[in-house]
Amino acid sequence: PDYRLVDPETGRHRWPAQLDDAQLAVRWVRANAERLNVDSGRVGAYGWSAGGQLAALLGTRDTRDPAAPLAGHPSRVACVVNLAGDVDLASYADPPAFDEVVALLGGTPAEVPERYRDASPLSWVDGRTAPFLVIHGAQDDVVPVGQSRQLVAALRAAGVEVRYRELPDAGHNGLSWSRVGPEVLAFLARHLHPGG
Repeated sequence: PDYRLVDPETGRHRWPAQLDDAQLAVRWVRANAERLNVDSGRVGAYGWSAGGQLAALLGTRDTRDPAAPLAGHPSRVACVVNLAGDVDLASYADPPAFDEVVALLGGTPAEVPERYRDASPLSWVDGRTAPFLVIHGAQDDVVPVGQSRQLVAALRAAGVEVRYRELPDAGHNGLSWSRVGPEVLAFLARHLHPGG
């Protein structure tokens, strides 16, 4: 399933609708694990760009709203693959990315700082954070590679297992499956396959 996108014209589906959708998807899988014949403890998250932000949030925090559907099931995943994901939304300063973030969060960092913190995985890293594989292109002109470098530093400082790969010649759209797939599959197998 996909998550709701904000409508920049009306503000409909503004943050935290996207996180609520992603967390509900994880809780739904866990609630239906027996029927789906999956191990509810072996759920991971994979995302690229804005999807990487949501995947990172699934690895750094649990259910945002205790009254949410299926809130009795955890939404923090066992591992995260973050490909060029946004992790510090307040760091955007230039349009068009800044305009998109302002539309998503309903204001600037000065106007709604709590929403920027809430939506930024970097704010949530602690010792309970899931293991991460972070891959980013050094030539990325959409999500600055510095975002991934900051995330990796925070994960290491918190004692979280992290593997980081920076592709020197890749831009935002240069993380093709042929370049990253084998590493992604090996990471997921190590953390999600029985016996790792």
